[in-house]
Amino acid sequence: MSNTYKSAGVDKEEGYKTVDKIKNAVAQTHNKYVLNNLGSFGAFYEIGGYRNPVLVSGTDGVGTKLKIALDARKYDSIGIDCFAMCANDIICHGAKPLFFLDYLACGKLDSEIAAEIVLGMVEACKDNGCALIGGETAEMPGMYNPGDYDVAGFCVGIVEKDRIIDGSGIKKGCKIIALPSSGFHSNGFSLVRKIFTDFNEIFEEKPLYETLLEPTKLYYQPIRKILEEMDVCGIAHVTGGGIIENIPRIIPENLCAEINTSTIKIPAVMLELEKRGQIDRTEMYGTFNMGVGMVVVVDAHRAEKVLDLIADAYEIGEITEDAEKIKLI
Repeated sequence: MSNTYKSAGVDKEEGYKTVDKIKNAVAQTHNKYVLNNLGSFGAFYEIGGYRNPVLVSGTDGVGTKLKIALDARKYDSIGIDCFAMCANDIICHGAKPLFFLDYLACGKLDSEIAAEIVLGMVEACKDNGCALIGGETAEMPGMYNPGDYDVAGFCVGIVEKDRIIDGSGIKKGCKIIALPSSGFHSNGFSLVRKIFTDFNEIFEEKPLYETLLEPTKLYYQPIRKILEEMDVCGIAHVTGGGIIENIPRIIPENLCAEINTSTIKIPAVMLELEKRGQIDRTEMYGTFNMGVGMVVVVDAHRAEKVLDLIADAYEIGEITEDAEKIKLI
């Protein structure tokens, strides 16, 4: 019997099935600027309506949170995580997400699982008014075990050059506003998985894995609402490295983000992790978002307006003069 690609472990037919399962849903994310259909060698997106446009791009993955999803056989939130980790980064600069591409790698492709992951991306793209215009599914037996998947994405957004937000407008007296996270998002899961060993245990009246797999929150809609009403001095997405590492990324020299930790609403699951793992609080703030998924820095006189616009937003600190870029008090 002659050798075939399928005999080497790659089933092309399963790939075709995946495309069939997702193509109609993916098409629903398209708009008049998408110039190609699923299956083209390249993805085309026309830019229109901007005076001096700047493209802003971001790429990321889901990390080892994926392992919990695979073990729990719960795949619907992973695509949302993948998109959110990319799109939430670029909106920090005031960019509107335009289009998204995904990369899905596995040992043996299951079209049902792959479609479920991509349909999560579709849901997230719709929330952001973003087009899913392409991607790649790689079946790599020998590199991945059957049942293993890896997921990554790439998002491109756009902003007028004179509307770019980069933190340069931050000054003494600005207020720091927290937008709550939906949980761990997609960071710190190597430590989470070390401390929590039974994901089926009941935590707050439901299996722990359901809490851990809560998808990363999408921040485009609240940020858009704020930007439509006022200028913003800086925005930080609190991802890997937690509050301690991410907020200083937008703070100018000789200024400091002074964070009042007593105001931060830490999720119960993070407090449980801290207790079980005997983790130092500073380590927690340097690893996890601690309930603060995104930070918005505005002029002091605009802080109340932000709180009025975004129901769950709350103030956690202000900008002071100091050589250190962040202080937790």
